[in-house]
Amino acid sequence: MNDRATRIPVSRQRERPGQKTKWIGTDMKRVEDPRLLAGRGRYADDVRLPGMLHAAALPSPHAHARIISIDASAARALPGVHAVMTGEEVARSTGPLPCFSNPPVEQRCVATDRVRHVGEPVAIIAADSRYIAEDAARLIEVEYEPLPPMNDPRKAMHVTGEGVLHPARGDTNVAIHRKFSFGNVAGDFARAKRVVKRSLRWSRSGAQPLETCGAVSELDSATGKFTIHVNSSMYNYVGWLLAVTLGVPAHKLNIVPTIAGGSFGSKLFLHKVPVISAVLARETGRPVKYIEDRADNILACDHHGSDRFYDCELALDHDDMMISMRCKVIDDYGAYFQFGIGHHGNALSQITGPYQIGSVEADITAVMTNKCQQGAYRGFGSEVSNYVMERMVDAACAEFDLDPVEFRRRNFIKPEQFPYFIPTGNLYDSGNYPAVLERALQMLDYDGWRKKQEQARKEGRYIGIGLATCQERSVFSATEFWMLNHEAGFALTSSPEGVKVKIDPTGNAVITLQAPFWGNSPETMATMLLAEHLTMDPANISVTYADTDSGIAGTGPGGSRFTVMVAGAIVSASQVIRKKLFFLAAHLLDADPSDLELFDGKIRVNGRQGVEKSIADLAMMAHFFRLSFPETPEFDTGLDASCTYDHPLTTMPSEDRKDLGIFYPIMGHMCHMPVVEVDVDTGKVKFLDYVAVHDCGTIVNPMTLAGHVRGGTAQGIGTAIYEEYKYAEDGQFLNANFADYILPSIHEVPSNIRVGHVVTPSPFTEYGIKGGGEGGRMGAPAAIASAIEDALKPFGVKADFLPLTPAKLRGLIRQSTVNR
Repeated sequence: MNDRATRIPVSRQRERPGQKTKWIGTDMKRVEDPRLLAGRGRYADDVRLPGMLHAAALPSPHAHARIISIDASAARALPGVHAVMTGEEVARSTGPLPCFSNPPVEQRCVATDRVRHVGEPVAIIAADSRYIAEDAARLIEVEYEPLPPMNDPRKAMHVTGEGVLHPARGDTNVAIHRKFSFGNVAGDFARAKRVVKRSLRWSRSGAQPLETCGAVSELDSATGKFTIHVNSSMYNYVGWLLAVTLGVPAHKLNIVPTIAGGSFGSKLFLHKVPVISAVLARETGRPVKYIEDRADNILACDHHGSDRFYDCELALDHDDMMISMRCKVIDDYGAYFQFGIGHHGNALSQITGPYQIGSVEADITAVMTNKCQQGAYRGFGSEVSNYVMERMVDAACAEFDLDPVEFRRRNFIKPEQFPYFIPTGNLYDSGNYPAVLERALQMLDYDGWRKKQEQARKEGRYIGIGLATCQERSVFSATEFWMLNHEAGFALTSSPEGVKVKIDPTGNAVITLQAPFWGNSPETMATMLLAEHLTMDPANISVTYADTDSGIAGTGPGGSRFTVMVAGAIVSASQVIRKKLFFLAAHLLDADPSDLELFDGKIRVNGRQGVEKSIADLAMMAHFFRLSFPETPEFDTGLDASCTYDHPLTTMPSEDRKDLGIFYPIMGHMCHMPVVEVDVDTGKVKFLDYVAVHDCGTIVNPMTLAGHVRGGTAQGIGTAIYEEYKYAEDGQFLNANFADYILPSIHEVPSNIRVGHVVTPSPFTEYGIKGGGEGGRMGAPAAIASAIEDALKPFGVKADFLPLTPAKLRGLIRQSTVNR
């Protein structure tokens, strides 16, 4: 424990050593699946309302242009068309979309004076069918005045005049520039024995969920109230943000969540989609459905992945301990800046990885270019930070001839040092990083693969063994969205999770979540947690989802936070119910509450066999027999409780931002070890083995966690080898379809991704749970780059960019051959 840990109040430590569980830790089948497999899930496109119209948008063909005029007369005259609205018309009743940056970058759901990327909506249409709406869009004539497209952030950051995307903010494309130094960076570099430098590149890609963004909006003309069905994960936030954008009071909006058919972050926040749907519903007086088609989603979803250039230095002392790192990053953010610099705030929660690095400096320049803007995609900036840290570790090993396993062992934070504060001020709650590494080495048979590698090279085959660790933060305070701004602006400081728990008169339970079904098994997790805490049979528990009219405060899934937070909420609500059950049982059994225990759905008296009451018996009494019990403020009719849980460990950043506070304190950990073979003639990468070992504290359901790890790793493989959004110099999108944008299929993803677990319970969460939804993608790219570089070591190839496509690898091999 380092000295900052003395700031943690003892009352915030929730450790339960030796806690035994019955349901938590079992491979219980997902309770969601029977409904989904029977086709009874309710997705956005399943919402059908009487008189419903369908929306489409006219996308801009230009990356950067002024809108001179729009003639929509032919579209409006098309039979079946009920409304055509331009950006200027939408802006008369609708404000800009929210923005975490300060000063904000104005973004409208439909462009007004100029377009800033290919695919940006220029007009929206509501018609009897999507086909008619699309036909109407083709009839709209728009006159544009092309402006210089900005495609390269390294050039765009120096441009003035006509090439500036948002001249109202000033004559620059730099959205924000901040330089942060934590610890004695200059002093540490001055005393360093050696320093390694690398330039690294993380290219833009996307989440590609099976279902795109969708919304169905209806306006009740009698009450002026909207009902909006949407597949956003953070629909509670979306509700009040929509209210601001639409210019209506928040109580005049009811946001109804639908199932999200995949998201991986891309449906996290407020998109244009529900705004467009609501605007057209208000205009036509009828319900309007808008579901993005695939081109809409790729071109203009507002949630492209990270796109960055890094120049990094890593300093080592005389004992080969990493002591400091500094990075200069140019972030190609795209045309707008909805999440502000939050991606980098997120990354600063774990920027030094699992290592004892004493100081760090980040020089961040976020630049606006004529591309779709970045959003959230499984890692939300931390996946890039992890890639950079692990590539710099491998760079040090390569340059100074250090063993990559031993070097990591030497530099790991030791188990006895937790809780551990990293230089930025964030807390790592717990961990055993050496144990995770050892487990991965054993599962892979690392020494055995090294022998196979040596033999393969003698045969002219190039096998590489990769290694990368990964931090997996969870439980965010929301300060990361604004704490790097020059001024705070939209300054959220909490991200609560709420639940309602109700026991009916027959003893069955209903949990109401304030979060949607997002593919993350929320019903299964909630069921197992309540079954554990109230010793109930999971078959007697059901889960439902609140809309914003009926719900309480909540945030929803994202940032690997959900299971940790919903556990806190369910346990807290269950404690209220337990207390009432014990009160009832004590009276009926003529016992002191301290002599009672809850076991297998019953409350029994210790030492008196058979003297017990079931939860069902007690529930019946609680609902219908209040007068049979003593009057007390602790007992009212019914058996239910609500809790809005906010993790107690998070803190605010300091005024000078030299300490960012505890803003992502629950820290999981992973180790990825892939084995690849590279065909030096074609550049093709083949996976021979893959091990991923995970420590996310106490595991609620190992089976669903393994699914998360394998799915995330598959996305990480895509990021590492296949996927990249490509723009031409004029800003045209070159691969906005799945023929040209290459996703890994079942044939490219290894069938033998083997998942292992090490359990280090968190001392600060219920049951010791940590988050576990993103580590697969966050760790895989660095590990695969490590494996490829190891395979091509005889050629001196450096894998300092992504994706490492076969064509790019073949080029590197050829170049190295020429240079030799």
